[in-house]
Amino acid sequence: MTEPVPRPLAAVLDGSTPAGVLPWPAERAVADALTAARDAGWTGAALDLDGVADKAAFMERCVRALRLPDWFGRNWDALADSLTDLSWCPAGRGRLLVVTGWQGYAAAAPEDWSIVEGVLADAVGYWRDTDAGLAVIMARGRARQGA
Repeated sequence: MTEPVPRPLAAVLDGSTPAGVLPWPAERAVADALTAARDAGWTGAALDLDGVADKAAFMERCVRALRLPDWFGRNWDALADSLTDLSWCPAGRGRLLVVTGWQGYAAAAPEDWSIVEGVLADAVGYWRDTDAGLAVIMARGRARQGA
């Protein structure tokens, strides 16, 4: 990582600001966010939604990228439950989820995407006042994966 991470993420990682849903500049590699999280003692996961156009594909990507538990039921309630019961996911000082390639899914299934946004916002809110928060980065554009 050659330059500091954007201030909103840096403030979350150092604990000076509560975790939230954060933007990420398109010109920055999302690997920078995951590296910064790891360096700060957080765990991180990347959810690449490029090519996802429906709920079934979205759920399958979640299963693989997040390594969801066997009890995950591939529905909105199960996703919400999985993100508020993170006993299956080591916390460290916190958890960072980086979402890339989401714009196509949002355009193809706007009602579903609205539900996804609500589930993510609710999960972030659920963990906000805990010792190990959950932050979500919504990478803009076609965010670069690597350096």
